Amino acid sequence: MGESLAEGTVVKWHKQVGEKVRRDEPLFEISTDKVDTEIPSPGEGFLVEVLVVEGETVPVNTVVCRLGDTPTGGGRSGKNGAPGEARPQEDGTPAATTNPSVGGGAPLAETIATSPLTSLERRIREKSSPLVRRLAREQGVELASVAGTGASGRVTKEDLFRHVEKRDLGGPEEPGDRTEPMSIMRKNIAEHMLRSRRTSAHASTIHEVDMSAADGRRKSLQERSTPGGKTRFTFLPFVLRAVARTLGKFDSLNATIEGDIIRYHSRVHLGVAVALDDGLLVPVIHDAHEKSVAELARILSDLAERARTKKLRPEEVQGGTFTVTSPGRFGGLIGTPILHQPQTGILYLGAVQKRPVVLPETDAIAVRPMAYLSLSFDHRLVDGAVADSFMSSVRSCLETEVDSWT
Repeated sequence: MGESLAEGTVVKWHKQVGEKVRRDEPLFEISTDKVDTEIPSPGEGFLVEVLVVEGETVPVNTVVCRLGDTPTGGGRSGKNGAPGEARPQEDGTPAATTNPSVGGGAPLAETIATSPLTSLERRIREKSSPLVRRLAREQGVELASVAGTGASGRVTKEDLFRHVEKRDLGGPEEPGDRTEPMSIMRKNIAEHMLRSRRTSAHASTIHEVDMSAADGRRKSLQERSTPGGKTRFTFLPFVLRAVARTLGKFDSLNATIEGDIIRYHSRVHLGVAVALDDGLLVPVIHDAHEKSVAELARILSDLAERARTKKLRPEEVQGGTFTVTSPGRFGGLIGTPILHQPQTGILYLGAVQKRPVVLPETDAIAVRPMAYLSLSFDHRLVDGAVADSFMSSVRSCLETEVDSWT
């Protein structure tokens, strides 16, 4: 799942114990702090045993299930004929979580919560990941008091969230109110947003852009595109092209802050926010500065489609150096988005609307397609003058250079 990922949450099993499984058929879905994705079966056979239940978060390389040659076992098959068994846990034994859906005992979290703690169990819980320990400190939670369902009984992020949710649950409830647990994706988004607000000195600047040139070029490219093709030429590829070209002259906005280190990136990898039914993903267009408008439009269509069908690969949501979000299709005009850590800039493209404007250097009024571009930037590194200069360059690019783009 990528070198930067340490754990994942099983959110859905596509097969039940005893069912036939074909090789490369979707077996289960996982959610990480980077992406939600379907995991294909490494081999053909039957799902013999499920070791990790839906909603459980486990480290990379944890055994999650076993495949067999028959519905009840009788041999294990895996990728290329290898045993259908993943690597063991840190203590050298496979995961032993009971799956409540197939019977055989109480859920692991319930068992742990009602069992007396030994000194070893207490140490294991308190030696959870640095992220979990930090979250516990922020929430004022003693990890030894939390039921752990992770490897060897360690407390996972989800265990901590459940504990805090139960602790904080309460307050008046009106007729018609409903409650539901926060999804894994929403929890990850919440954590990222709060961390970003705590980390960066957010500031914003807003510029208005005449999109007439981009509109004319967009229509021309759409007319020349393959009839019935999936590529739609919206305004977004033009904004991405302008941003990618301009970032080469403003290295502080194509940078990431990693602790006390500033990393200035030589290549432009643009993240583009994609709205999903239950959250948000930010797939990345790598080397966007080398792409034409037509290429950017095709890549956008592909990434958006695969984001909505959970087909993105982990590397396709990693490595971004700057982010663009475009909620204008919902009618939004101006927004001040939260930075996507550890990046130093994020651009908001508002809806393109026809408005009466005074033409430059004249007193004439004309109707033009106009849009507001809003930049949120990290004031720890980017000064206001730099941010406004960047936005002025992006505006100039869109208003005067678009006709030469392909």
